[in-house]
Amino acid sequence: MSLHCIQFRSIFGACAVLLVAACAPANNFSDLQNFVTEVNSRPSAPVDPVPEFVPYEGFIYGAASLRSPFDIPLVIDTKSGAVMNQNVVPDFERIPELLENQSLSELTMVGRLTTTDGVYEALIEDGFGEVHRVGIGNHMGRNYGRIEQISDSQLNMIEIVPSGSGGWVERPQTLTLQ
Repeated sequence: MSLHCIQFRSIFGACAVLLVAACAPANNFSDLQNFVTEVNSRPSAPVDPVPEFVPYEGFIYGAASLRSPFDIPLVIDTKSGAVMNQNVVPDFERIPELLENQSLSELTMVGRLTTTDGVYEALIEDGFGEVHRVGIGNHMGRNYGRIEQISDSQLNMIEIVPSGSGGWVERPQTLTLQ
């Protein structure tokens, strides 16, 4: 081996010995022990008491059977000459159609079809995204609505709603093409 290689090995060995000696524990923890003793001798801060929780009081919603605030209010105009039929009663014996399970606010008119006879039929989308085909005489909505007329841009129907005095009243409704 050459002299240069031997010198390099001896220098490298000396550095390794110094490095190991520097990392060895000195067992001199007196400054750390003094700090821990000083911190433990400080007075402790008072602990706040646990807050008192008020029990939850349930709320019963009592307006579920009233008219939705998003529906058009019932206005009976007797001055216009239109006679409101007060002697009407819904047919409770009739089997309800599929679209009578949803309110009119959940139903939208999305299209119109014309049959070969020239009769209009409407395409109604329900609240679940399904499209239904209805014609004159079909029923829809929760208030016993019966379709009376279908035009290019709207569907006219008559609903039977409570009059407020124990009877029933017919009310016109319109669904416009969206």
